[in-house]
Amino acid sequence: MKIGFIGLGIMGSAMCANIIHKHDDAVFVFDMDQKKTDLLAKEGGNACTSCRETAEKADLLITMVPKSIHVKAVMEEILPVLDASKTWIDMSTIEPSASVEISEKVKKTGASFLDAPVVKSRPAAEAGKLGIYVGGSEADYERVLPILSYMGENIIRMGDNGKGLVMKICHNALVSQIQNGVNETSLLAAANGIDILTFAQAISYGGGQNFYLDSKKNVIAKEDYTTAFSVSNMHKDVHICLDLAEECGVYMPGEENAVRVYDEAMEKGYGAEDFSATVKAVKERKPC
Repeated sequence: MKIGFIGLGIMGSAMCANIIHKHDDAVFVFDMDQKKTDLLAKEGGNACTSCRETAEKADLLITMVPKSIHVKAVMEEILPVLDASKTWIDMSTIEPSASVEISEKVKKTGASFLDAPVVKSRPAAEAGKLGIYVGGSEADYERVLPILSYMGENIIRMGDNGKGLVMKICHNALVSQIQNGVNETSLLAAANGIDILTFAQAISYGGGQNFYLDSKKNVIAKEDYTTAFSVSNMHKDVHICLDLAEECGVYMPGEENAVRVYDEAMEKGYGAEDFSATVKAVKERKPC
């Protein structure tokens, strides 16, 4: 099975590298940034010059791009070369409704389509230990599971098209609220002379222990917000959550507060930094 991979950013490049190193057939690679394509070609991928070329050469196509507009642009370019011999897995995080719309157009060509967004960040992508939530038919899921296993170790089918994305949005919304709880309480501790590492150790002794704090305590302590997953990407995801909640008639005041923090972080110019940099936005808030 020949695989194509489109979108070689922070996450996509690491995911694609795992496929190249583990798969026993050709892997075709493309990114709008030629330098990113060249880097994966050096890893053993076969460089392509367009989305269409990548889709033409691949039996199974994977995309990992930023937003719905980008997935739709890929779709418009590749639709003419899709047929019953092709499968497309979109691993981008976009609006579930947009993904369902795309799946319907893709299926009219005879091709299969799955949404399979990922959780965790760059280190897990490099290690091939991502969590992956899949939306699509059970038959398609079973068929592509070996390929997804190159990139992740915790993989679960959530239901039909769009349901993987619903779960991803719920996951990131929960992370954003846990994160803001860490931001606020760690700053309160710091105001009373308790540093972030001591705070994290003490939290680990009780019911407040959480993966976010455990994985980001050293980043926050060093104030080194080198991007593993950006403020900008999380800002997109939390807004998708509120839009989805509105569509479903679900009230989420906690998430509304998390969204305000992300809006402030974006306004302060932290969009390109790691999403843990939201602690700076909370720290810089002035009491009412």
